[in-house]
Amino acid sequence: MPSAGILVIGNEILSGKVVDTNSPFLAQELRALGVDLERILVIPDVIDTIAREVRAMSDAYDFVFTSGGVGPTHDDLTMDGVAQAFGIPLAVSQTMAERIERAQGKPPNESLLKMATIPAGAQLIDAGDLWFPVIVVENVHILPGIPELLKRKFLSVRERFRGIPFELKRIYLMQRESDIAEHLNATLREFPDVLMGSYPRTGDGNWSVLVTLESRDGDYLMRALGSLLARLPADAVLKVE
Repeated sequence: MPSAGILVIGNEILSGKVVDTNSPFLAQELRALGVDLERILVIPDVIDTIAREVRAMSDAYDFVFTSGGVGPTHDDLTMDGVAQAFGIPLAVSQTMAERIERAQGKPPNESLLKMATIPAGAQLIDAGDLWFPVIVVENVHILPGIPELLKRKFLSVRERFRGIPFELKRIYLMQRESDIAEHLNATLREFPDVLMGSYPRTGDGNWSVLVTLESRDGDYLMRALGSLLARLPADAVLKVE
């Protein structure tokens, strides 16, 4: 299955001034598409750091997604870092400059022209009604940091990344995790390829532990679910979804 890494770029994330919501969104979308997200990394607005981590992720994963650092200000350095990662120059994209001019009705000023300066030869993928396209260099997809824009841009191209999605079952249990651990372990020994998670609840509620089972093979998943349910005491299971 295709693999992916996410690179979140921005001093504001590392300082805590802004909370990153882009990587959770991308993680959920990629999971639904069947892409195995293997790493999320947050780094500062430093060209050498961006270049090093972009190159490392590009070599390691099928798809790389960057978030942030593509605006018109001094600290928007993602394009510089990606260009350095692949040893290519930056150049003004006439296509993007023309899009900016059409969007605002006049030629772009110096700040807006900075947003049209991208790694030479980058692929531009139209993002629906947004003038700013998805920019792709090798296997690196450059996305903005503004959450609403990132969502719209990713959703416009999401089908390019489809693999075989996981199927998921949730079991809500009344017993404590320590009471059911042996049943979880036995199920995993029988079905070693199922992905299992166990999440105790904190605070008030009518269940104590949520157990999740995941697999890309629906039949295998249902057999693992049946095996686990057969092991659990009948009064331990609140509901299965």
